[in-house]
Amino acid sequence: MKTNECTLFIEGLDCPNCAAKIERKLNTLQRIKAATVDFLGKRVIVESEDFSQDELAKFIQTEVDKIEDGVKISTKRLHSHGHTHHHSHSNSHVHSHSHTHGEGDTDKIKKKLLIGGIIFVLGIFIPKTLFIPKFAVFLVSYFIIGGDVLVSAVKNILRGQVFDENFLMSIATIGAFAIGEYPEGVAVMLFYQLGELFQGIAVNNSRKSIIALMDIRPDYANLKTDSEIKKVNPDEIKVADIIVVKPGEKVPLDGKIITGNSTFDTSALTGESLPREAKTGDIVLSGFINKTGLVEIEVTKVFSESTVSKILDLVENSSSKKSKTENFITKFAKYYTPAVVITALIMAIFPPLLISGATFTDWIYRALIFLVVSCPCALIISIPLGFFGGIGGASKHGILVKGANYLEALNDVESIVMDKTGTLTKGVFKVTEINVENNVKINDFENNKTDLTQPLLLKYAAHIEKFSNHPIAQSIVSEYENSIAKTDESIVKDFKEISGFGIKANINNHQILAGNSKLMNSENIRFDKKENLGTVVYIAFNRQYIGNILISDEIKEDSPKAIRGMKANGIKEIVMLTGDNNAIGKNIAEKLEIDKVFAELLPNEKVEKLEEIYKTKSEKGKVVFVGDGINDAPVLARADIGIAMGGVGSDAAIEAADVVIMNDEPSKIVTAMKIAKKTKTIVWQNITLAFAVKLIVLILGLFGDATMWEAVFADVGVALLAVLNATRVLKYKVNENY
Repeated sequence: MKTNECTLFIEGLDCPNCAAKIERKLNTLQRIKAATVDFLGKRVIVESEDFSQDELAKFIQTEVDKIEDGVKISTKRLHSHGHTHHHSHSNSHVHSHSHTHGEGDTDKIKKKLLIGGIIFVLGIFIPKTLFIPKFAVFLVSYFIIGGDVLVSAVKNILRGQVFDENFLMSIATIGAFAIGEYPEGVAVMLFYQLGELFQGIAVNNSRKSIIALMDIRPDYANLKTDSEIKKVNPDEIKVADIIVVKPGEKVPLDGKIITGNSTFDTSALTGESLPREAKTGDIVLSGFINKTGLVEIEVTKVFSESTVSKILDLVENSSSKKSKTENFITKFAKYYTPAVVITALIMAIFPPLLISGATFTDWIYRALIFLVVSCPCALIISIPLGFFGGIGGASKHGILVKGANYLEALNDVESIVMDKTGTLTKGVFKVTEINVENNVKINDFENNKTDLTQPLLLKYAAHIEKFSNHPIAQSIVSEYENSIAKTDESIVKDFKEISGFGIKANINNHQILAGNSKLMNSENIRFDKKENLGTVVYIAFNRQYIGNILISDEIKEDSPKAIRGMKANGIKEIVMLTGDNNAIGKNIAEKLEIDKVFAELLPNEKVEKLEEIYKTKSEKGKVVFVGDGINDAPVLARADIGIAMGGVGSDAAIEAADVVIMNDEPSKIVTAMKIAKKTKTIVWQNITLAFAVKLIVLILGLFGDATMWEAVFADVGVALLAVLNATRVLKYKVNENY
């Protein structure tokens, strides 16, 4: 049966540990090949046998009901303002709710905690002599504050889900009541619920701040009709519709300017602060912001295919590709909680029986502390949030990372393999020399015999190259048309392009050849072979060699900085691959101080070279390939991390690569590596903080030196700190001077 991937939406889930449990359960089901619960994106990505999305949603809902109460699975995302969006454009909406509650419950929970808290404070002031009223007041406030936790715990036990935080908190607080610690039982539940509420709010604020970075989804488009301009949803616009974009508005869909010109802010896509000029005939992309003039745009792609839509999808999908650290912690949590709970049970029963003078009350209290500390939420939430923050921070710099796994892998890069044209060089070919043979007379376009001049040589070359789409041919045509005159296509006859050699054609019954040295050799034409650092186009008139045109590609201004930065950041080997000749390859490699260069390669040979480099790397080391994404798809796909340059507008790049640099600057690779390093630091700070605090409280609890207050801090307090720490990567300022 065919396997396909389906995205469903999950609402009412705010416990990261529960999300991990649901994921584990779904992956054990026969009908499901693989499932990922994306806690931050509120989605379930499922690979399953071929049945409908609605059936799949019902099937998963049934399984989720056995694990967690109040969690809803749906095929569309329902927003708090009551309407639904399909998943491709739900990205920019965020909402907040508290632990195991549905949307909009936050206010209800705040009221409940406030009323329960006031009753609890009253209970403290009732004298101890009035035992029954004091106990009753504490019990009432306990049920108001923690009633939903108790209900969830009972439901989960009936489903066979014992080791969840509802159960742990219930046992811990009921245990406190059982040994006469009523105020502590209520206070722990209050502190726990407050911590959960704040954690939920903090997680949602983090989501909001990360998604705000990608707030490039246009809200409307101004559709021009015969009679009026009307505001419509970008989804309603079709290809070839005309839209109007006023100054200050976002360009809603990709298209071509048909009237007007303006300056556009492209920073949301490229991270570039400098505005970009665009005039009639230029392509503009969705997500650009129009700064100065009113323009009319003919739409070239529907919204779902537009650049902005693809980018938003990538950012939203990024949190479903989990890092190794995340997968490890999720597995670890599965064993950690039962281990601590079993230890707590042993502590409650055996010391009072074996140690003289030890009381059950004292050791049960110590065991209860173990129960509270055993919840792994702080670890499970802070790691994906750290990576999500890193991906958001990278997008601010115009770098799209398609998953936490790739961001993590950027820390282990040993070799960077780079394509030359369009990556290290501008990929824009320019005529840099026109060389004519001495003392040659040829016919001009009026068929008069005349001395050969540079303009005449260029004129012949431009006329026959006009019919070729090759970038080198186009550069010759551009040079002629920009500096001399328009070409007259009607005079060119018998045009023939010989792939890998050049062009043959007739003008006024004179045969013209233009191509590389292989063309001259195959036609047995004697010529002077040039060893220039560029591409040489040789030209023959009636089988006589008459001169050559030199085409060169320039190194990007940013390339030397990029190579310096890579070396400064510990990259062991930088390799350049090119289809160009050896002389050009070596010259550019020397100028940029690149370690190795392989030239004259066909696309499939680039993959072979990459395989050779793999053999030399260490076990943990990663190999990155950087290309311009158009013809480098096989190599981008084969590398550990494929990085595509100049992703703006290049669909092939966005599809094939794992990381997309949205502008043309190779130095952004170094920026991506620095953000990856910072993200890793923050993630490990969170892991260390959570483990250290939990371990300290466990040891203190074992020796009777910790109260439940410390235990609750070790659970929800640490989770809150970890969430706040994870968002620091968003504010990380990357030093781009190297």
